[in-house]
Amino acid sequence: MNKIKLRHLLQQFFVEDLGEGDVTSNTIFNLDDIGDGQFIVKQDGIVSGIDIIKEAYLLFDEEITVQNHVIDGDNVKKGDCIATVRGPISHLLSGERVILNLLQRMSGIATLTKEAVDTLNSATTRVCDTRKTTPGLRMFEKYAVRCGGGFNHRIGLYDGVMIKDNHIAASGSITEAVQKVKEQLGHMVKVEVETETKEQVLEAIEAKADIIMFDNRTPEQVAEFVKLVPEGFITEASGGIDLTNLAGYSNTGVHYISLGLLTHSVKALDISFNVQGGTK
Repeated sequence: MNKIKLRHLLQQFFVEDLGEGDVTSNTIFNLDDIGDGQFIVKQDGIVSGIDIIKEAYLLFDEEITVQNHVIDGDNVKKGDCIATVRGPISHLLSGERVILNLLQRMSGIATLTKEAVDTLNSATTRVCDTRKTTPGLRMFEKYAVRCGGGFNHRIGLYDGVMIKDNHIAASGSITEAVQKVKEQLGHMVKVEVETETKEQVLEAIEAKADIIMFDNRTPEQVAEFVKLVPEGFITEASGGIDLTNLAGYSNTGVHYISLGLLTHSVKALDISFNVQGGTK
C-alpha cells in the first residue's frame, strides 16, 4: 500500500473516531501508564493489513513499539498472536478500534479471496475484484484481494475504459462507443466491452476492443464465446458467479473471472486486541 496515502487516510479515520479525544482512556490513564498488547486471531484465515498497526500507532507516539509476528498473506490459526505492541495504555486503546476495523475487514477479504482462488483451482484463469468496494476503503480492500492470491481489476473510472450495457444503449452500438473512445484516448488505456450475445462478442472484436467481457453467462456459454475470440484479446467473465458455481468456469479458457462478492459480501475475520497490566 502507498504509505503516504495510508497515513493520510488513517488520520481521517482517527479524526472521525477521536473527535476532541478519547474521554474514557484519557481520564483513566496517564501517559506514563505503560502497557503491552497483543493482537490475537480468533479464527483461521489469511492476514492482510498487518503493517497498519505500526503506521497507526506512529500517529499517536513514535515511541510505541510494534512487533509483527506474521506478514500479509500468511495463513493463521485460531489463537495465533499476529502482533505485539508496547506503549502508553491510553494510546494503545485509543487506536485499537480503527486498527481492528481495517485489519479484520482486510483479512476477511484476503481469506475469502483465497477460498475463491482455491475453489476455481485453475492455472490459467485468474480471480479478480471489481469496483464494488466500500467508499473510502478501496485501497485497503483491493490490496487485501492481492494478499489472498487474487488480482485487481481497474482501480477506478480513471484508469481503464469499461463500456457497459448502458453506454452501449445510449451511444447506439458497441462500434460507435469504442470508436469514440479510441479517437480520444491514448494507446496506454485499455478498452473493455461488456457483451451478452455472440453477435456482441463479434462486434466488440471487430471494433478492436482490448478486453471482451462475457456478462452473466454460464460456463458453457463462456467456453463457446472464448472460442470466438482471436489471440491477442483478453477475456473476462463476470456476473452471476459465486463460490457455489465458480469451479464450473475453471476449464472455460477465460482469462479472468471478476467477483464483486470479494469486497461487497465479505465477513470480517475475527481478531481481538488484549492489553496486559500497566506499569509506571
